[in-house]
Amino acid sequence: MQQTESQKSHRIRVPFPTGRGGQASDSLPMPSVARPAARPPTSAGPAHARRLPMGLVYVDAAMPGLTRVRHGRAFGYRDAAGRRLQDKAVLARIRSLAIPPAYTQVWICPLPNGHLQATGLDAKGRRQYRYHADWRRLRDAGKFERLEAFGRALPRIRRQVERDLQAGARLSVPDRQTVVAALVHLLDTTFMRVGHEEYVASNGSYGLTTVRQRHAKLEGSQLTLRFRGKSGVEQSARVDDPRIARLVRRCQQLPGQELFRYEGQDGASHAVDSGQVNDYLAEAGGDGYTAKDFRTWHGSVLALELTRLACRTETARKDMAAMAILKKVASQLGNTPAVCRKAYVHPEIMALGTRLLQSDDPALEGIWDTLGSRTSPRGLSAAERRLLVFLAQGGRVASAAGG
Repeated sequence: MQQTESQKSHRIRVPFPTGRGGQASDSLPMPSVARPAARPPTSAGPAHARRLPMGLVYVDAAMPGLTRVRHGRAFGYRDAAGRRLQDKAVLARIRSLAIPPAYTQVWICPLPNGHLQATGLDAKGRRQYRYHADWRRLRDAGKFERLEAFGRALPRIRRQVERDLQAGARLSVPDRQTVVAALVHLLDTTFMRVGHEEYVASNGSYGLTTVRQRHAKLEGSQLTLRFRGKSGVEQSARVDDPRIARLVRRCQQLPGQELFRYEGQDGASHAVDSGQVNDYLAEAGGDGYTAKDFRTWHGSVLALELTRLACRTETARKDMAAMAILKKVASQLGNTPAVCRKAYVHPEIMALGTRLLQSDDPALEGIWDTLGSRTSPRGLSAAERRLLVFLAQGGRVASAAGG
């Protein structure tokens, strides 16, 4: 399939996002991270079995299951006792799972209502999972459940980043805390993915923790990053921040290919990895936040703000249509609109745009007055404060817009 222009290149000019003391400006941030799971998501564990949709049961891939056996160019299936499967309904369920032919060590759930339906190793030896459709719907909805809590924790994370960057400015050689803080700052301002070393080895794609020296260009206080990201999309971000520029220059003096390195207590040079970034976020913000939460937060902030701006004139109201919003968000995150809808934009924001588009009520601006009327934590932009109020109201604003 031929790539569209927006898929080929993702280019962002990043303004310096905070004022003195780490306070965020009122301007909309215009320019991060999927973390690959080697194990099933923790929400699939026994402690969460009570949250399964009605009719589903929690299962574990360690239990006896169905297996797949190759017969020439086709596959046969056997039950836990090794007997050949011939039940048409069971075979139809297995086919509906669309397990890739390249998968090995395939395990298939013997129950049609198991929350986990199949697992297998892909061509790179990574464990992959196929879940029941009802479980996927619950899991996808749960991605946005903690977005409000993350928004409330964000000023606290930003204050910690500011403290660590200030403390690190006095060091002649960067330490781990300072470099990780700088990476969190870049996650918050460039919307880029955090990066994983295994992706560098497998397909040559990079993220913030894995960028190399050759991917960076420094001009005064301005840092420009350009590299090949996920799915081959060209990533580019420009950050004008004297603190970050000084830190990167010190990192470049350390031995190693990776750009973001620090000197450990052993005196050796070490590269930062995504696990250290997520550990920092968990400590600074609590509740197990990860780098990906920044992309979900900023994707939703941008979608809500684009919806608000489309309300200003009648001619712009067509821009509230879901696809119009998603295309603009996708261009900032370096994703497709479909991925943004699924993973990075709160579904109630899409519902709000649709209802506003269908409404004949001339008092549309009243909705935004409501979102801007409540107090929220300092350290958030005006656009972020509106999203936080929107989330706190549980989407009731979207329902009210529909009359």
